[in-house]
Amino acid sequence: MALIDIHEATIWRGTTCVFEGLTLQIEQRERVAILGPNGCGKTTLLKTINRELYPVEREGSWVRILGRDDWNVSELRQHIGIVSQDLQQRYTPTTTALEVVVSGFFSSIGVHGTLSSRVTDEQVARARETLKELGMGEFCSTQLRHMSTGQQRRCLLARALVHNPHTLIFDEPTSGLDFAASFDYLRRVRALAAAGRDIVIATHHLNEIPLEVNRVVLLRGGRILADGDKDTVLCSEKLSEAYSVPIKVVQIDGHFFAHPG
Repeated sequence: MALIDIHEATIWRGTTCVFEGLTLQIEQRERVAILGPNGCGKTTLLKTINRELYPVEREGSWVRILGRDDWNVSELRQHIGIVSQDLQQRYTPTTTALEVVVSGFFSSIGVHGTLSSRVTDEQVARARETLKELGMGEFCSTQLRHMSTGQQRRCLLARALVHNPHTLIFDEPTSGLDFAASFDYLRRVRALAAAGRDIVIATHHLNEIPLEVNRVVLLRGGRILADGDKDTVLCSEKLSEAYSVPIKVVQIDGHFFAHPG
């Protein structure tokens, strides 16, 4: 049973048709990077996997997650956790770290109104524990506006982890982070992969691809340009075609870097 099974799917985002006839399969226990320039469809693909977007309904076309076409989003979050800058920006600056993580139990943005009455002591305890595991235990009552971008991103990671899902999806994981925060965050991603989590990471930076990732799907203009092991896909020829500029690829200690060709 594949983690993600997309077959001949046409997917719109607003008034734009991003994918037409997309076919892609990602198995469980795979670590995959979705790579490509801005506008190639990376975020749309992740939103489809996350059930924020749905394909056009037609015979012979489907998007199945763990073998199912339909999911209750809250139930799906027990299997797949997602971290993205888009999600981060949807929280109000006055939301506390603890509220961010607890909202992961309800797939909501914060815990307001009647939703707050459904929060259990066990959920709060688990949220506190998860924040502590990520070095954020002292920030439980701190509002997002009083945190650095890197600390906010770790809150989102705790939100994704609070269900203990087997798969984690990262959309542009170091966007908005400085060098120190980027290195720290990618170290945490690598640790999660090494601990056995399935990782799907969307990026346009080669150096963000963890060593544990062994497959790269290269997108360009809403289509799959290349799909295979990273040593094959991350070459100057394919990346130059994807980004429409000459690119030279170098590899240092297993990490890939791009330079002007």
